[in-house]
Amino acid sequence: MSDHMVGLTAPEIGGLWSTYISESMSICMSKHMLKYLDEGDIKSIVSDSLNLSESRLKEIRDIFTKEKFPIPTGFTDDDLDLSAPNLFLNYFPLSFVYSMSSLSVDSFAWRVTGMAREDVRMFFSNCLNSSYELFDKAIRLSIHMGTYDRPAFIPYPDHVEFLTQREPFLSKFFESERPLNVLELTEIFFTIERNYFGLILLTGFIQIVKDEEIKKYLIKGKELTKKQIVFLNNILMKEDLPQVSMVNTEISTSTISPFSEKLILNLVTILNSTSLTFLGHALSATARFDLTMEYSKLIIEIMQYGKKGMDLLIDRKWFEEPPHAPNRKKLAE
Repeated sequence: MSDHMVGLTAPEIGGLWSTYISESMSICMSKHMLKYLDEGDIKSIVSDSLNLSESRLKEIRDIFTKEKFPIPTGFTDDDLDLSAPNLFLNYFPLSFVYSMSSLSVDSFAWRVTGMAREDVRMFFSNCLNSSYELFDKAIRLSIHMGTYDRPAFIPYPDHVEFLTQREPFLSKFFESERPLNVLELTEIFFTIERNYFGLILLTGFIQIVKDEEIKKYLIKGKELTKKQIVFLNNILMKEDLPQVSMVNTEISTSTISPFSEKLILNLVTILNSTSLTFLGHALSATARFDLTMEYSKLIIEIMQYGKKGMDLLIDRKWFEEPPHAPNRKKLAE
């Protein structure tokens, strides 16, 4: 087998670049939370998260340096004020690690299959494994501390059913009155859970940002988040199923920001983009008419909200553009 190292493909550059941006952002968040955590299991797991992010940034810098590829700016200590008071209290740092590691597992599992070069593929494989280990620690600790809200239980069926008639199947399956199936229940639970996480972040960010245009944008995001939670919890209530509750919600009264508004706006924009991916998955796994209609409308609303966020970033020159192909038409002028 040849030792010749080929250049990086577009998916490899995109994966490394995106990971650098998100991990540099996570470092700033983790450093702030670590400053105010007492010694114990939660501080240990946040420290593990920070170490992972720093290690990944170093590996990406090494790969880009060897390739003579520009290293992204991302987010640095310039985007962090360690003298600022604590913003998120109690168990929220554990929720942060749980939520971000869960998102990372999904992201890295998707990315690793698009990597052809062995060193990059191994990097993302290691990222996937370490993110899962961190997620496993976080969920175990959440269960141990009684802060994990489990998804709904359903009675086990006593036999397997097959539908045999097409028309009754379609008319029944798309009716909103039929019971939710386990695939739909899964999407409802985790959509609410992700939105509660976003609600906590937005509530904290709203009280510390000074730019009124950004504040209005975050308030709009909070309303959109609440809308999803209320609709989906109401579906569960109508089905006589337990609603999903919010835990780890305590936010301090500080109005002094530990983070730059550039970091805050970029984080909200990235999480908004991620939510589109998950809502698209929820839509594909759902066949009940009321849910498919709501998911479809939400996707449009979230896309419009994301466009506003991008406009704010670009207007303030805070959007670091991903590497792109050359504009051949412009070069030919």
